[in-house]
Amino acid sequence: MAAPELPLALYIHLPWCVRKCPYCDFNSHANQSPPYDRYVVKLLADLDVELRSPAALRPFSSIFIGGGTPSLFPGAAIKTLLDGIRSRTALENDIEITLEANPGTADAHRFADYRAAGVNRLSIGVQSLSAIQLTQLGRIHDPAEARGAVALARVAGFNNLNLDLMFALPDQTMAEAAADLDALLELIPEHVSYYQLTLEPDTAFHARPPALPDSDLAADLAAQGLERLSRAGYVQYEVSAYAGAGRQCRHNLNYWRFGDYLGIGAGAHGKLTELAETGTWRIRRTAKHAQPSDYLDARPDALIASQHALEASDCICEFALNALRLTDGFEPDLFSRATGLPFTRIADPVRRAAAEGLLTVSARRIQPTALGRAFLDDLVLRFAEAAT
Repeated sequence: MAAPELPLALYIHLPWCVRKCPYCDFNSHANQSPPYDRYVVKLLADLDVELRSPAALRPFSSIFIGGGTPSLFPGAAIKTLLDGIRSRTALENDIEITLEANPGTADAHRFADYRAAGVNRLSIGVQSLSAIQLTQLGRIHDPAEARGAVALARVAGFNNLNLDLMFALPDQTMAEAAADLDALLELIPEHVSYYQLTLEPDTAFHARPPALPDSDLAADLAAQGLERLSRAGYVQYEVSAYAGAGRQCRHNLNYWRFGDYLGIGAGAHGKLTELAETGTWRIRRTAKHAQPSDYLDARPDALIASQHALEASDCICEFALNALRLTDGFEPDLFSRATGLPFTRIADPVRRAAAEGLLTVSARRIQPTALGRAFLDDLVLRFAEAAT
């Protein structure tokens, strides 16, 4: 009966953006005038179906509105959405509600409306503060608009901001990356997502690759970023996530700790631990129709495009893939609480990884070492091999 005691979060996908960036492999679709009202009605109908599961009746600990570019939506639409959620289910008193935002001026002027609607955390996709790099990345804002968006967010009352910044950009040097990060840190965000630009399949950059730094330079850029962020007082708590004291993203921590979450919206994914007909707990993953038109046209009870129950081997692999991204690792009993499996299922890979210097193990915590973090794929592979 332990599994349903895990936190329950809600992910909401708003799939539209002004223009598709050449590096983006998310489920996003260019449309500057989406059907806001119709989509919000469908989102709430989607949630009604999700809440039919008894396992979904726990209070939400966090809500994350992602995209696409959610800040395309007017404040009134976000208010209707959040009010509809509150009227349907319980929220924890200190719930974290994040909305992803584009730094463009038009979007930033909606920030006060989002704050009034109940959003208490913004994640702003700055990506770079170099005008040249922003152009190469296909972004629609310039450095001044990015800085202006942060200022408008503060005026609107937001005291919890994440700023996204990429490194290993086209032809980027160590000095350029350092200057870019230093410029971001001058904005004093509570949280920084600092991650490497990679060429993902089915993107414009993958089809026509720009000249990116080689792997050695990319590793040096990552190390330089970690040093500068640490010096500025940010603690790395996940591979690409850095936060001031108490400012870790609660929603993403729930993912990495293999918690449960409902997913509503076009292409949204969900993970829910439910009581199966056999009387045992099962973990069910779902994905909604990805195309916005298909999602909007489907009946509320026909929005799921695919679903499956995780096998024990899936649970082991997915738990390791998520929990080992955390700098602090995980407490040993979390594995059983989150998967329903005995710790003995991962005891051997834990022991071997510790002997190889990839993990440190104590009665209270299993934690990747610096070497384990550097070779995270190899570390996760130890668990994948044991799961087969």
